[in-house]
Amino acid sequence: MPQYKRWYDHDPVLMEVVELLRNYQDELRAQAEIFLAKIEEKVSKETIDKFYDMVKPINGNRWYDKDPVISKTVELLRVVPPEIQKSAAENFIKSLEDMGVDRNAPKNQETK
Repeated sequence: MPQYKRWYDHDPVLMEVVELLRNYQDELRAQAEIFLAKIEEKVSKETIDKFYDMVKPINGNRWYDKDPVISKTVELLRVVPPEIQKSAAENFIKSLEDMGVDRNAPKNQETK
C-alpha cells in the first residue's frame, strides 16, 4: 500500500479541490460556505462548531487556518469517510463548473 504524505493525496479529485481552495481562497469562499450549509442541514451548526473547536489548532499555522470558513471546510473534508470525501469533492468541482469557473486557469504566481 502506498504511503501518502497528506490526508487528501489518495484521491486526485479531493487533491484538486484542496489545491483550488489553497490557491483561490477568496474566490471560493462562497462555495465553501454553501458546502458548510449543506453539512449543517444534516448534522446542525452546533455540532460542526463543537467539532471545529476540538480540532482547530492553537497557533493556526496551516494555510487554511487564516479563514474559519475555509478551515472548517478542509477539516470536515479531512475527517469524513473516504466515500463522502469523494462525493463532496466531485460535487464541489461540479458546482465550480456550473458557475463557469475554469479549473484549469493558471494559478496566480507570486512575483518577487
